[in-house]
Amino acid sequence: MKALVGLGNPGPEYERTRHNVGFLALDAAARLLGLAGEKRQFKGLVMEGRYKNERVVLFKPATYMNLSGEALVELMHWYKLEPQDILVFSDDIDLSPGMMRLREKGGAGTHNGWRSILQQTASQDFPRARIGIGAPPPGWELKDWVLSRWDKEEKAGEIDDAIQLAAKAGVSFLEHGMQLTMNQYNIKSRPQKPACEPKEKDEP
Repeated sequence: MKALVGLGNPGPEYERTRHNVGFLALDAAARLLGLAGEKRQFKGLVMEGRYKNERVVLFKPATYMNLSGEALVELMHWYKLEPQDILVFSDDIDLSPGMMRLREKGGAGTHNGWRSILQQTASQDFPRARIGIGAPPPGWELKDWVLSRWDKEEKAGEIDDAIQLAAKAGVSFLEHGMQLTMNQYNIKSRPQKPACEPKEKDEP
């Protein structure tokens, strides 16, 4: 059994904020998997189903970001999941808007949701899909930046593309595991290099 988990804050006022791109990636993965019908359980929202003959569960902690680990621990205990069985979608200020990076494990950095998960589980071995939201501009506090909306800004299309790419990577993780998924999707998430302009010929 495997699980996909999206990090974010519950409530419509947070839906399109930078901190909630993990929730949005989970929603996109649910659509790709044809899953619907969330139920409230384990201090969050759960969807269960099957993919490629394997049982899968999708989960959004509803504890608010800073307490994400409390909800995830309950999910893990109920389904007897190990960290390696779970791919977590989250925002990342260290990645440019529109970038998406997969990792097999890692620390929390400045992310309070990850800090809570690592504290509650005593493990860094969670596969993760990090969706770039960019660093706060000068004059912005980190809290205000991650709770601000991204969908009306210039890079909105690029962030949405990264959300969709993370969702596809999540489906790949369920079928193929993390190593093959990283090999495929970390390449896809690299920025495209601009095409070289043809050099003009010198006049005779």
